[in-house]
Amino acid sequence: MRQGWGKHLGTLGVAVLVMAPVVGVTSAIGGAAGAATSGSPITIAMISSLTGTGASEFSQAAAGFNARIALQNAQGGVNGHKLTGIVIDDQTSPSGVSTAVQDALSKGALGIVSTSPLFFLADKVPNQQGVPVTGGFFDGPEWGTQPFTNMFAADVGSVDPKYPVNTNIGAFMKAHGGTVVCSYGYSISPSSTRSAVGTVDSFVHAGGKAGILDTSVPFGGVEFTAAALLAKQKGCNAFYAGLDDNSNVALATALHAAGVKPKVMVFPTGYEPSIIGSPAWHAVQGGYFDTTFRPFQLPNAGTQQMKSALMKYAHFSSSEFPSFSQYESWLGADLMIKGLALAGKNPTQAGVIHALRGITSYNGNGILPVTTDFATNFGHDLAKSCGWYMMAEKNGFVPSSSQPWCGTDIPGTTTVQG
Repeated sequence: MRQGWGKHLGTLGVAVLVMAPVVGVTSAIGGAAGAATSGSPITIAMISSLTGTGASEFSQAAAGFNARIALQNAQGGVNGHKLTGIVIDDQTSPSGVSTAVQDALSKGALGIVSTSPLFFLADKVPNQQGVPVTGGFFDGPEWGTQPFTNMFAADVGSVDPKYPVNTNIGAFMKAHGGTVVCSYGYSISPSSTRSAVGTVDSFVHAGGKAGILDTSVPFGGVEFTAAALLAKQKGCNAFYAGLDDNSNVALATALHAAGVKPKVMVFPTGYEPSIIGSPAWHAVQGGYFDTTFRPFQLPNAGTQQMKSALMKYAHFSSSEFPSFSQYESWLGADLMIKGLALAGKNPTQAGVIHALRGITSYNGNGILPVTTDFATNFGHDLAKSCGWYMMAEKNGFVPSSSQPWCGTDIPGTTTVQG
C-alpha cells in the first residue's frame, strides 16, 4: 500500500502485500558499470511495476523519470556525459523484481531509481555491489535499515523502521470537525495496517475518540455495508481508509447509503488526474486526498520546471498534473542526477553514494515541503513531516490550504504490529 507523506502520520496508498523472500538471487551480475569514462553516456535504470497488480498505480510512472532525464540532456547532460534512461518492468512479481535488478545491472546501469512497491525483495544485490539507489520509500523499511546505506529516499530522505505515530493526521481531522474516528486497513498489508493504527492513535492524541479500528479488510475488498452500519452506530464522523482506490470508493459509497455524513474523510490514494469526472468522482466529493508533493495548483519554480518538462517530453496537457508514481520517478531521477553531478567528471558508483550522503539540503527544487539532510538522517524520520490535503470538489481537486499541513512523531510510539 503506498504510503505518501503519511509514512509519518499513518496514511498510505498502494498496497504492499506480505510476500515470501526471493531466493536464488545471485550477486554475481556481469556488466555492472562501476564507473563512467570521460564523455561516455551514463545509464540510469528505473524499476517499476508497469504491469501486474501494481499497474493501476505505476503503469504511467515512466513519464516522470523520462522527462527528468530528457530535461537534463537538453541542458547538456552531467559533466559532459549524456544520460541514457532505461525503464524496466518488475511485473509486480517477487521473481520479476529480482530479474529487473539483474537486467538493470547487466545493461550497465551506474545507478537505479526505484519506483517499485516490491524493491525490498531485491535490495540485497545493489547493496552488495555498491550500487546507488534513489527513489520512493513506500516499499519497506530498508531505506533506513542497515546495511542499506546505498539507498536514498528522494521523497522523505529515510525511514524510521519503528514507523512512529505522527501528530499530523489526527490534528487535521480534529481541526476539521472530527470527534470519533473510524479507520480501516487491509489485513494482508503491513503498511496498510500501520497506517490505520497510526491514524487512530494520532486522532486520540489530538483529543478525539476511537470508534472503530478495522484492519481485517480483505485486500481489494468492496463490501462495506455492515461496516458502514457499524460506523453509524458508533457515531463516527471522521474516517480514514488506508486502502486502494476501489475499496476507498466502495467505503464512501456504503457510508452515503447508510446515511452517514462524515465531517472529514481522508484518502491516501486517488489524488490522480484520472479520477476527476470518473464514475467514482461523485462518491468521494468532499473527501480529502493527501499528497507529499507540492500540487501544481500551487505553482513554484519546481512545479513549473516539472510541468514544462512533462508537457514537452511526456505530452501532458496544460491542465494535467502528475500522479503519485510520476512525482516519485521524477524525484528519484532528480536526486540521482544531483549525485552524479557532485561525483565529478568520471563518476563511480562509490563516488555517487559518497556524494549523495554529503547532500545536506534537498527538496526537489521546492517540490517537497521540507528539506532532507542525507548526511545525518539515515534511520530517522524527518524532524517535521508535511504535505497537502486536496479536497475533491465538483470540478477537481482544491488545496485545503496554500501552506502544507505539518506534524511530528510522537516519542516512544510505533505502529509496527507483532
